[in-house]
Amino acid sequence: MAGIAETRGDGMKRVWLIIVALAVAGCGGSTVVIETVDAGTASALVVQQGTVVLDLRTPDEFASGHITGAVNIDFYATDFADQIGALDRGARYVVYCRSGNRSGEAMDLFRRLSFTDIHEIDGGILAWTAAGLQTTGG
Repeated sequence: MAGIAETRGDGMKRVWLIIVALAVAGCGGSTVVIETVDAGTASALVVQQGTVVLDLRTPDEFASGHITGAVNIDFYATDFADQIGALDRGARYVVYCRSGNRSGEAMDLFRRLSFTDIHEIDGGILAWTAAGLQTTGG
């Protein structure tokens, strides 16, 4: 009898494992990537179709030179959070500022708003240009 009880117990464990596995798989299974990357990695992401580049510097800083195709959203704007909130939360973004301070702070906002694919350039545009990568404007 002990063998039968143990077999039933093992069977129930398997059933629960299957139920849990199906529940996890049914929860969308989408991967969330919110990370800081070096300029080289960012440059590979920027050229991928569908990537949106966000420059979080002031309009004057943006005009002095930015990553080609970048969209400027001023971190210091009073409606900054609203502008970020209006973006597609499922799109892939490469985000930067001058040195990484503002974009680093913005990462918390992206997390709170449930964005799923955010890549912040470590060191900002300064690291981008130090790596010999091209900018537009200025």
